[in-house]
Amino acid sequence: MKILFTGGGTGGHVYPIVAIVREIRRIYPKKDLEFYYLGPKDDFGLILLSQEDFIIKTIVSGKIRRYFSLQNFVDILFKIPFGTIQSFFLLLAIKPDLIFSKGGSGSIAVTYSARLLRIPVFLHESDVVPGLSNQTTAKWAKKIFTSFPKTEYFDPEKIIIVGNPIRKEILDGDKETAAEIFNLTLSKPIILIIGGSQGAEAINDFILLILNNLLRDYELIHVTGTKNLKEEEAEAQVVEEKDEDIYYHPVGFLDEGKIKHAYKAADLIISRSGSGSIFEIAAIGKPSILIPLPSAAGNHQSKNAYAYAETGASMVIEQENLTPNFFMENIQLLFLHPEKLEQMRNAALDFAKPLAARAIAREILEFLMLD
Repeated sequence: MKILFTGGGTGGHVYPIVAIVREIRRIYPKKDLEFYYLGPKDDFGLILLSQEDFIIKTIVSGKIRRYFSLQNFVDILFKIPFGTIQSFFLLLAIKPDLIFSKGGSGSIAVTYSARLLRIPVFLHESDVVPGLSNQTTAKWAKKIFTSFPKTEYFDPEKIIIVGNPIRKEILDGDKETAAEIFNLTLSKPIILIIGGSQGAEAINDFILLILNNLLRDYELIHVTGTKNLKEEEAEAQVVEEKDEDIYYHPVGFLDEGKIKHAYKAADLIISRSGSGSIFEIAAIGKPSILIPLPSAAGNHQSKNAYAYAETGASMVIEQENLTPNFFMENIQLLFLHPEKLEQMRNAALDFAKPLAARAIAREILEFLMLD
């Protein structure tokens, strides 16, 4: 049996695929399953997938932007048609029994080719607002899985609400191990700051602006983004007050082996509001402040953030409202009221769906076994 996965190529698409495949292997340990990935070339995502023994094929990927851009003409007239032709012949050669799509600009060529070849498609949508690729694929998908209860554009009768698949390994963190990895003093409350793969620079700049105010009361693990790390470290050395540097721990990127320990150590998490981040934060039961990426397509990060905040698990601060006094007051209020932090922890765990990957894995296997 052959299962082919497709998606946009970012971590937000790849991590759920990894989580699902790991669960399929746990449920069905036999060796007669082959896993393929077909999508746009993305070095980070392809490294992750190769570590999970995927057979990887790449295609040319185009994108339809929701604003005027000359690049739209290139993508619509050349890249998307060429990617579709590539997908059609690769699917013809691979002959998968099922295609699972995580959406994104690279997926539509694959799912449309699957439609032409009558290969069944399962679809998962991470966000409250589906991208254009998933809105289109939903028209012929056999099953549609969603993360949030109220996902826009989809027919409610066709969807199965499962949550966003997370890797269960991130739940196994240890605070003492975190102290060793990040040289934590553990003498102050710990705040984990995650800028995300996009839009990290705006958060990084703001953290530098209020760094000394934060370090007086808190210890920081700050995920800056790999390309921003050296600049962030250099600027922090300039602005840090004497003897406060022991409480500031900038890192470029946290792999699976490290992020689980950072999660465990954190008393509060500040993050963008991609679905993957929200569901990981919920699964580990941590209070959070979410700062939606303003440029996210369809404003989906903002809608994700507010849907999650309605549960009481998080607070939302729009990027345009990031002022030092307002931000510091909100953090200090949370730590002055530990009962509020506890309520947020409980609400996060109530919202969490740590078995999402397993639920999808079962649906895939049941479909293949019965087909």
